[in-house]
Amino acid sequence: MAPITVSPRAEEVIKARKSKVQSWYFDLTNTMSMWGSERLYHHTPPISLMFALREAMRMVVEESLEVRWERHRQNQHALIAGVEAMGLSCFVPDMADRLPTVTSVNVPEGVDDVKVRKQLISEFGIEIAGGFGPLKGKMWRLGLMGFVSQRRNVLLLLASLEKCLLDQGFRTSPGAGVGAAVRSYAQSQNSSASSSASAQQPVAVGARK
Repeated sequence: MAPITVSPRAEEVIKARKSKVQSWYFDLTNTMSMWGSERLYHHTPPISLMFALREAMRMVVEESLEVRWERHRQNQHALIAGVEAMGLSCFVPDMADRLPTVTSVNVPEGVDDVKVRKQLISEFGIEIAGGFGPLKGKMWRLGLMGFVSQRRNVLLLLASLEKCLLDQGFRTSPGAGVGAAVRSYAQSQNSSASSSASAQQPVAVGARK
């Protein structure tokens, strides 16, 4: 569930459609009748989704967007540092093109994609997604979004993934992934501390010689 707004111009374009909207959920022609003069019901939204949306917005306001963005950035960098330290590679080569909420990792040669994902969920309660279409069996999608984007989850995933890889004979240095992530977090904390200290330095205004 997510809020949506459309401009009067967009509303006219929607009303002037010559073909029927294929998606029931995204059919704004029917949804708009709910707030129009007809007051027709397109559907009855579950009240639990209303409360869930309100709670999600409350959490965002409480944390603040800036802090939330930084938390996702730090966890993304730590996760990437960890998977690369284990000898894995990211599907998206350029860091600037990677999403902070989802990290795609190439399945290494000789490792069974499905076995790793099944072991992760059966032994550690961690679910990661695989690839679709031509990428099926060739990549993993590691999600770090919202509440899930936490340091403890990053470290647990790296340690668990290492165990699954070792069980399949993949060669990696024990503890390399977690160690790299810990160093990444330490570096981020030092950078944040330096920035904070610089921002708090007194500035002399109108000082005389």
